[in-house]
This record gives sequence, C-alpha cells and structure tokens, in this order.
Amino acid sequence: MNLKQLGILLTVVIVVGGAAWYYHNRQDHSFGSGSPEMGKKLLGNFPFNDVAHIDIKDGTNELNLVKKNDLWRVHERSDYPANFSQISEFLLKARDLKVVQSEEVGPSQLPRMGLASGQGSNAAIVVEFKDQAENPIRTLLLGKKHMKKSTAPSQSQFGGGEDSSFPDGRYVKVGDGSSVALISDPLDNMEPKPDEWLNKDFFHVEKAKTIEVDFPTATNSWKLTRDSETADWKLADAKKGEELDSSKVSGVSSPFSSPNFSDVKPGTILEESGTNKPTMVKISTFDNFDYTITLGAKTNDDFLTTVAVAAQLAKERTPGKDEKPEERARLDKEFKDAQQKLADKLKQEQDYEHWTYSVPSWVVDPVMKSRGELLAEKKEEPKATNSSTQTRTEANHVQSATAAKD
Repeated sequence: MNLKQLGILLTVVIVVGGAAWYYHNRQDHSFGSGSPEMGKKLLGNFPFNDVAHIDIKDGTNELNLVKKNDLWRVHERSDYPANFSQISEFLLKARDLKVVQSEEVGPSQLPRMGLASGQGSNAAIVVEFKDQAENPIRTLLLGKKHMKKSTAPSQSQFGGGEDSSFPDGRYVKVGDGSSVALISDPLDNMEPKPDEWLNKDFFHVEKAKTIEVDFPTATNSWKLTRDSETADWKLADAKKGEELDSSKVSGVSSPFSSPNFSDVKPGTILEESGTNKPTMVKISTFDNFDYTITLGAKTNDDFLTTVAVAAQLAKERTPGKDEKPEERARLDKEFKDAQQKLADKLKQEQDYEHWTYSVPSWVVDPVMKSRGELLAEKKEEPKATNSSTQTRTEANHVQSATAAKD
C-alpha cells in the first residue's frame, strides 16, 4: 500500500468515525450544553393552584383527574376519590421542572425521541392542565426517558448480561413548539392508568371481639369469640371432639387490620350478580363496631369485595366511684375525644359501602380457612384388646422365658 492509498484510507476512517460519533450523539439526544434555555423553568410561570383538571393520554388510554367540590376524583372510576398527595406532589414537581438541555427539532426527528403524535411506541404521553372552566393552562408532551449507564460493575463484565443503565431524565416538549427539552426527572409514574391514582385509604378492623365466617358450604363455617383483648379465642358452638389449634388461629385473629385494594368498581356488584353465593365475614369489635364483609369470586388473584360498617357508640361515660371533680373532668374529656375519633372513623368507613373493591388475596386468605383447618388434629386412641387374648399371650411369654432358662 502506497502513501496515497494510506492517506485515502485514513481520511475515510476519520469521516466514517466522525459520522458515527455524530449519529450516536444524535441518537442519545445529547443537546448542546450552551443552550440559552438551560436552567429555566420548563412551564414558565405555572399557576399550579389554578389547575382543576389533569388529562393524561398516550393515544390509546386516557386518564382524567378532576377536582370537584374541592376533592380530586378519578373520572374513569366513576369519580372515585383520587390520591390527593400524589396529585399535589406532581403539580409541585411540574411547577419546578427545569430545562437541562434543549434543541430546536423538526417534526421528522420527534419519533426517535418518543415525542411523535398519535399512537404507537414512539408516541408521546400528552398531559393537559386545565382550570375549573376547562380552559387550557399548559400542555406537556412526555417522550422517551434518558438512560444513563451505571458506574457500578455490570453483569456483562462477569459474563452475566448487558451493561446496566437507569433513567436519569426525560425528553419533553411544551405545547406545539419546536423546542425539545431534556429534564432531570424521568417522571416514572406519569401513566394514564386510573388504578394507580386512586386514594387507597381503606377500612381497618381494630380490637376484634368476634370473627364469624359463613361459607357457601355450611359445614366449613365457623365463629371465634373472646372475652377481652388479651383472652384466648374460643370456638363458638364447638362440637364434641373439636379443639382449636392456637397456632392455626393466630393467622386469623387480626382480620383486615391493614387491608388495601388494587382497583374499584361502582356499586355493590356482588349483590346484583347472584352468579355465585359469596362468603360472608362478620366481625364485631370491643369499640362496638360491626363489619360485614362480602367476598365474591377470585379474579386475577384478587377477591371482589364489599364492606358494610355500623357502630353503637356510647354517648355518655359512666363515672367511677369516688371520682374527684378534677379527675372527672379529665376523664370526661378523654372519653369525649375518644368517641369523636370513633365517630369520624365510622363516617369515613361508611363511605366505602357504595363500591366494589378488588382486594389482594393475601388480605383475604387468612379468613378463608375452613372450620377443619382451625382445629387441632385428633390423636389416635390405642386399640382395645380382648382380655382373654391378652392373658393367653402373657402366659405364652412366661412359658417361653422358663424354657429358655432350662
């Protein structure tokens, strides 16, 4: 190879390498660091307190979070209450989003950044902020997440797979402008999924006094009772030979103490369907709360569930013997505060009565034990032997031992 050929080859390598470097940087969307927009707030002077409607859509699915009578609700779930703290956190975050880098981009370049219009894998998630009168405030388009390679040793270095990376930002566009910006927050939870924006507060059973489960098959049903919060559980109407296994009972002794749900549907669907007889769980507490929990069919590892709550709350305290005036005043106030707290709990939990919930099986499974599964295993009694047969056997043993000595 002569010098001229070598020079041409080097020129080609430099051109191809430069083109590859440029394309790689364009693919990674590494915008110029000298952008005049750097450090500016993405949404400008964003009046987040005026937002009363957030519309999130990806071309196929849509989610509408709407503020009605000062309460945020999920429209796609028949106006079930939304998670206020989640919405508030997002609005504050949107207000403070800052541009890390920006660049003017033509329409043909938007798909590779995930900012194309319409449907498909390269389509943007569109977030529209509106006021109480449905007037638009801002429109934010969310594109692909910016991925950063991890500095930790990757699995590929040990023959275990590809290099690891994680999202450290996202490509976004405001309105119909031509400027695409990179922000330092990947906004991971911004998806049009109604179930992920629901208020997941739920009822809580405290200080259970009786637990009764009525199965469609009556022989599986059972009821447990106890005389105090520290007393042992007893099986009501125990039959001869039935004895509770304390280790098995411990799993059902605190039912629905911290339940949650994955999704919700309007109305008491279980009562309307009538396709399968549901399981009924009835719980009474030492605070005089009564819960009736209806468990329907199990679907996708969730039980369709409804709940009804009632309570008989004391209005007055019975004074103790020889109470001093100052002691009585203090105890009366403590009693009143405690009863008010219970009244608030009752009001909140009765609001759950108008819906059907998808409750995870791990919440429900402890009370779905049949009667037999709570009982101690019966010990086998030794078989009775005929007295005459036993006498002959003993005699034979004696004769055998005497013969052996002789």
